[in-house]
Amino acid sequence: MPPRARTLLLPLAAATLLVASTIFLFAATGARWRPADTGLPVPAADFSSAVLESAVPDTATAKELSFLDENGRPDDPASSSAATARCDPRHAAVRVFMYDLPPEFHFGLLGWLPPTDGAAAAWPDVGSGAAPRYPGGLNQQHSVEYWLTLDLLSSSSPPCGPAVRVADSRDADVVFVPFFASLSYNRHSRVVPPEKVSMDKELQEKLVRYLMAQPEWKRSGGADHVIVAHHPNSLLHARSVLFPAVFVLSDFGRYHPRVASLEKDVIAPYKHMAKTFVNDSAGFDDRPTLLYFRGAIYRKEGGNIRQELYYMLKDEKDVYFAFGSVQDHGASKASQGMHSSKFCLNIAGDTPSSNRLFDAIVSHCVPVIISDDIELPYEDALDYSKFSIFVRSSDAVKKGYLMRLIRGISKHQWTRMWNRLKEVDKHFEYQYPSQKDDAVQMIWQALARKVPAIRLKAHRSRRFSRYDRGRK
Repeated sequence: MPPRARTLLLPLAAATLLVASTIFLFAATGARWRPADTGLPVPAADFSSAVLESAVPDTATAKELSFLDENGRPDDPASSSAATARCDPRHAAVRVFMYDLPPEFHFGLLGWLPPTDGAAAAWPDVGSGAAPRYPGGLNQQHSVEYWLTLDLLSSSSPPCGPAVRVADSRDADVVFVPFFASLSYNRHSRVVPPEKVSMDKELQEKLVRYLMAQPEWKRSGGADHVIVAHHPNSLLHARSVLFPAVFVLSDFGRYHPRVASLEKDVIAPYKHMAKTFVNDSAGFDDRPTLLYFRGAIYRKEGGNIRQELYYMLKDEKDVYFAFGSVQDHGASKASQGMHSSKFCLNIAGDTPSSNRLFDAIVSHCVPVIISDDIELPYEDALDYSKFSIFVRSSDAVKKGYLMRLIRGISKHQWTRMWNRLKEVDKHFEYQYPSQKDDAVQMIWQALARKVPAIRLKAHRSRRFSRYDRGRK
């Protein structure tokens, strides 16, 4: 070989050896190398077992969220049976810590007593089907607190819903206060001699003292607490003190704007009294009554518009007024009236809302809502204009306006709203166990959407708290 060729070959051989060594090194290190600054993911096959193991949290040190069974006992997160048979709080839309309040605040109001065998139990064993029944009649329309509490007690067991109860309040998004405020008002708001204070007021005072002493309340100033006060007169004595909490209400009609608002609180539907129209095939031509109204004409508040509309419409041949409540007429008769009507009138009374609207929805009778200040459940997720007609009070009392509006709605337009009613009625069903997107789950989802705002409020409230300790 000529000398010049040998001179050129030596650098080439050295370069070849360097490239081969580099390739061998990368092959040996495997997943320890990845392309830099490409922004592209590296396939899982490129990762060595050592790197995969380092990416998996050490189960001995990783934080586990503990949650509670139906009897209020913490589950063992390390238990394989708990892992396979329980709902994981990390996958929940909202994680809820619930106070173990004494029974006098909740199921004790329904006559339930804890076991007498010395076992400490704040809650009935709902998993065994032993949940106390809520009283019938009109009491049920404000029973929201009962259904939410039942759902939490069974939330760790499949089928898993939006809310899961956790054992440690520091793992929770919200803190639930299980006080049956509406039931307390309905049953115990009157003073019974020789007592000077009603049992309802006494319970509210006890609740305030209890909450103010809890570290959870002190930590957030109550901003992350959830209190159900669905009856307009429930929590009357305590609401002005507990107002930092999130209230679950029927409307804001009897609340001061400083105490309750749509920004902070959640509107929940009434439990309907009419029977749900199952397998409804009664379309436009099968409903002979054009407009139906059931309720009292004379009210303490908001009665004037009812009276005006009654005298304006009473002689219309296809308009029917049924005076009195569902309880007066019976659920079957009231349901029959709505099932045979195309439109159902919902007029504001003592408060902006009533269960009449929800009776109409589950009867698939298109609601005609005349209530300027009404707030509607989960309206941020549900467009009521697709299945309801809204009329301003000032327009409703104009002679001939309302009937022209209703008669102007075509069969096609009505049928479209009727079909939508049949799609959304499930969102207004209270039941136990809760079902996908029923009223219970929709309320939890509404609360989940409030969590970022709740966190912001709680964080802002703690800006100076840690530095206030040294103040004189």
